[in-house]
Amino acid sequence: MYAIIATGGKQYKVSEGDVIKVEKLNAAEGESVTFDNVLAVMNDTLQVGSPKVEGAAVSATVMEQGKGPKVIVYKYKRKTGYHKKSGHRQAYTKVRIDSIQG
Repeated sequence: MYAIIATGGKQYKVSEGDVIKVEKLNAAEGESVTFDNVLAVMNDTLQVGSPKVEGAAVSATVMEQGKGPKVIVYKYKRKTGYHKKSGHRQAYTKVRIDSIQG
């Protein structure tokens, strides 16, 4: 059994017991979160929503809040002496999928 959920502008294929990293959620570690935006559910047959499956939900537990690896951004314009270096670390939330209803 699996489901396709949408959160943070991205789509994820999840099964029970999976651990995934999603865009930062406003939840503390150990807290339970529910994803209501379920696009498809596969039990014995595939249920595809338009745009989402009615009555379907995926519940998960927050394991960790963190930041990803640093990405270096370097801007440079030749002959003018302009250069600018900066970095970015994207925040994420690591969740464990507990159950899929639908």
